[in-house]
Amino acid sequence: MGVADIKEYVVKLVLVVLGCAVVAAAALAPAAMPEQSAARATLTARSSSFGKVVFDGRGFVLYAFTRDKRRSACYGACAKAWPPYFAPRGTLRVGAGLKRTLLGTVKRRNGRRQVTYAGRPLYYYVGDKRPGQILCQDVVEYGGRWLIVRPSGKLVR
Repeated sequence: MGVADIKEYVVKLVLVVLGCAVVAAAALAPAAMPEQSAARATLTARSSSFGKVVFDGRGFVLYAFTRDKRRSACYGACAKAWPPYFAPRGTLRVGAGLKRTLLGTVKRRNGRRQVTYAGRPLYYYVGDKRPGQILCQDVVEYGGRWLIVRPSGKLVR
C-alpha cells in the first residue's frame, strides 16, 4: 500500500467517523442537488460495491433514513445535507430489477411529493457528487441511520 493509498483511506475513514459532516458542511448550498427532470424520473437497480442498490435515472444512489416512519422526519439542516428525491410531474418509472408496486410518494410539509420505495422516503447525500458514488452508507446523523436500499426494498446494513 503506497502513501497515496493510505491518504485516500484516511480521508474516507474520517468522513465516515464524522458522520459525513465534513463534506456536508462544505456543500450545504441550497442548489446542492439539481432538480430531477421528468426524463430522469426513473428508479433503477445498479451494481455497486454493496451489491445491487437503488439509483435515480442519472445514476445517483438514493438513501433511506431510519428515523422516517412512512413520512419524512428530515427537514431544515437535515434536508440540506440529505436532499429529498422529489417526484416530478408526470409518471414515475422503475427500471429493470425494481418493483413498480414498491414505488410511491409521500407529501412533505411544503406540499411537494417525495418519492418512496417500499414505503421509505428517498434522499440524496449532498456529498455524492458523481454518478455511482456512495459516500455515506450506514452513517448515523440527524437522529437516525442513513442506508442505501436494495431492489427488494430492504435496507443495506
